[in-house]
Amino acid sequence: MAALAIDLGGTKLSFAVFSQQGELRNKKIILLNKKSGNELGELIVEEVHKITRSENIGSIGVAVPGIYRSKTGTVWAPNIEGWEDYPLLRQLREAVNIPVVINSDRACYILGEWWQGNAKGCSDVIYLAVGTGIGAGILTGGKVLQGAHDIAGAIGWLALQQPFQDKYISCGCFEYHASGTGIVNVTRELLVQQKEYKGELAQQPIDQLTAHDVFAAYEKNDELAKGVFDTCIRFWGMAVANLVSLFNPEKIILGGGIFGPGLRFAPAILEEAARWAQPIGMQQVSIEPSALGTDAGLYGAGWLAFNAVNPDHVQ
Repeated sequence: MAALAIDLGGTKLSFAVFSQQGELRNKKIILLNKKSGNELGELIVEEVHKITRSENIGSIGVAVPGIYRSKTGTVWAPNIEGWEDYPLLRQLREAVNIPVVINSDRACYILGEWWQGNAKGCSDVIYLAVGTGIGAGILTGGKVLQGAHDIAGAIGWLALQQPFQDKYISCGCFEYHASGTGIVNVTRELLVQQKEYKGELAQQPIDQLTAHDVFAAYEKNDELAKGVFDTCIRFWGMAVANLVSLFNPEKIILGGGIFGPGLRFAPAILEEAARWAQPIGMQQVSIEPSALGTDAGLYGAGWLAFNAVNPDHVQ
C-alpha cells in the first residue's frame, strides 16, 4: 500500500505518492496564490480526496512550515494568513479514514535525508535549511529533536550579532541576514548606504529585488553582491559552528532553495565555521549537500506516513 506525502510551503503546496521502497511518483505542485485560512485547508482536503480516490493510499504524512503543535494537532505558520493555530490534523482526519501524521518541515527534511538521502546510516546529523526562511532538522541519538513544545530547530532566531535590533523580532537575527529574504534585506541596506554604487543591482526598483537578482549580479562579479554574500557566509559559518559545538553531529547537510546556487560557498562556509567551532568536533564533521533537493520535505512526509502504520519497515 502506498503513502501520500504533502509538503506545505509559504508559496506552494506539493504532493507525491511513495512506494514502500521509497520511490516517489505522481508529484504535483500547486501554487498557493496567497490562499490562506480555511480556503487553503479546503484546497488540501480537495487534493487529498482526488489522490485517495485514484490511488491505494494507506496513510498520509504532512510537512508544514513553522510549528506543528503535536498536543493539539494545530499549525502555526507565520507566512500563511489565518494559520496562527490552524486545526489541520482534525480537518484531515475528518476528511479521510486513514492515519494522518504531521510534523514541521525542518523535521521532515532530516527524516527524508535519513530515509533516502545523505543521512542514511547516521544517528547524529543536522539538516540546515536555508530558503525563504531558515530552520534546522536535528537528528540526535537516532531521533528527531522536537523540544518541549515542538519548536526545536527554529534557528532563524540564533543570536549572531549584537546589539539587538527591532528588525529581528519577527524572524530572528540569523534569518534576517542570511535567508533568501535576508539576502534581499542586506542588499537593500547596502544600496541605501552606498549611494555612489551604479552596478547591476541599482538598475531596478529596490523594492523589486530578489535573491535571484543578487546571485545573478554575483555571477557578473558585482562588488555589492560580493559584499552581500560575504555577510551571508559569515552568518552561515557561525551557525554551522554553533551547531557543531552544541550537537557534535557526524554531518551537516546544506539544503533549501538558497543552497542550490549557494552551494558554491560551501568551502568558505566551512572555513568560517572552523574559526568559531569546538575544534575537535569541527575536524570530525562533514558538510554535504542535500541528496534530495527540494523534495526532502516530501520524502520526510512519506517516512512519517509509513512510520505511522509500520514503524519496523522504515527504521
